[in-house]
Amino acid sequence: MRRSDFSYTLPDGLIARFPPTQRGDSRLLHFDGASGALHDRRFADLPELLRAGDLLVLNDTRVVPARLHGSKESGGRVEILLERVSGPRSALVLVRASKPARAGSRIALDGGGEARVLGREGEFVELEFDVEPLELFERQGEIPLPPYLGRPAETLDRDRYQTVYARDPGAVAAPTAGLHFDEAMLACCRSAGVSIAQLTLHVGAGTFQPLRVEEVSQHVMHAERVAVGEEVCAEVAAARARGGRVVAVGTTVVRALETAAASTDDAGLQPFAGESRLFIVPGYRFRIVDALLTNFHLPESTLLMLVSAFAGREPTLAAYRHAVAERYRFFSYGDAMFVEPQPGALTTRGGPHDV
Repeated sequence: MRRSDFSYTLPDGLIARFPPTQRGDSRLLHFDGASGALHDRRFADLPELLRAGDLLVLNDTRVVPARLHGSKESGGRVEILLERVSGPRSALVLVRASKPARAGSRIALDGGGEARVLGREGEFVELEFDVEPLELFERQGEIPLPPYLGRPAETLDRDRYQTVYARDPGAVAAPTAGLHFDEAMLACCRSAGVSIAQLTLHVGAGTFQPLRVEEVSQHVMHAERVAVGEEVCAEVAAARARGGRVVAVGTTVVRALETAAASTDDAGLQPFAGESRLFIVPGYRFRIVDALLTNFHLPESTLLMLVSAFAGREPTLAAYRHAVAERYRFFSYGDAMFVEPQPGALTTRGGPHDV
């Protein structure tokens, strides 16, 4: 497979640069991977697509105001994007500057204080701060909107680029499928007999990095921290026992669940805490996830490849062409898609799984 196999044409005017006035005031494309059928709906219709006994799995990561600005000792301007905290006063970051930051040099932060460059770790730079990093970013940072929105963060983004169930700080990008939910929709799903469970995948700065290789098999995913606890494992087992489906709210939930499942030889889901570099492309057989709620993703992105693995590459690209023709809104603040799998995408439930 080649990166260009997952390309599509998107008019700039279909990029959703701002959220809708109200959460959930979005469109929903129902995509049946088995038949390729497409149904134009509203997000408010989601409970009609779920079944009593289903399990919705959410990612409760909380977005950190992860972007800082400062100046090098030479006077050159610097943009810092947090990847993860690496120590009591240190963090791995992406640094955007005219020239690479040298080990031992210092960066004066616009909001006060400074950071010392400790060294490099791959594409990331390790910085040492005067205080605990998360405390500093929460106080001085700005919400790290994706670059394709083409605008600086505004006050409204502090609330709207965050799910209503966000709990565990550590992400630099929102699990955007969850942005559609408000408390009323969650309550409506519960009233329809749908259970809800939560896990954590902290979306890292690498999510903004494009594929730099044409051959898909040569791409290496950036590592992201995952925590799948005993409670969600028990909820998945209960859903299986009652004949319900496991519905992932977002690609981050898919990667977390499938990473946890791949970490054990057992047919079921076991608790997992660690890092994931799982790269899901067409040909992958899903162990845990039965349906997917997701937004529309960038051309040639790993997220589009994941959806293509679930519903088929050609049907997925056909669905995207339909969404463009029907003028759906794309990307983080855009509309949603409820995806059911293509035949053969799922492993045989309850038996040994292929990797």
